[in-house]
Amino acid sequence: MSGNDSSELVEAIRRRAADLWKRGGAGEGHDVENWYQAEAEIIRESATHPVRRAVIVNIRGVVYTGEYQCSSADGYTPGEWKAGDCIPIRIAGDKLYLLRHNGHELQTTIVKRIG
Repeated sequence: MSGNDSSELVEAIRRRAADLWKRGGAGEGHDVENWYQAEAEIIRESATHPVRRAVIVNIRGVVYTGEYQCSSADGYTPGEWKAGDCIPIRIAGDKLYLLRHNGHELQTTIVKRIG
């Protein structure tokens, strides 16, 4: 998990704990209990809704947004490519495949096409 993912998780837990505090009548003395309950709920929800990320590529003036699941990205991490990198790609139906430096492809599902 990257630092950004970690801070997003902590922020989601903080918001949920605050909601639990409000729903509980905003009483004092339950902050740790609320935090642990919020943490458990957020982690459980994260497990049932796989984390999805997106890549955006420009192919001859057409901008594609492809989403992928982190759990099936075969070790791909955001930032592997830099803006302006020339990336071998192929498109098959609603799938966009990007050839990675290690020879594996990152498979994405095209969710947006502009141009």
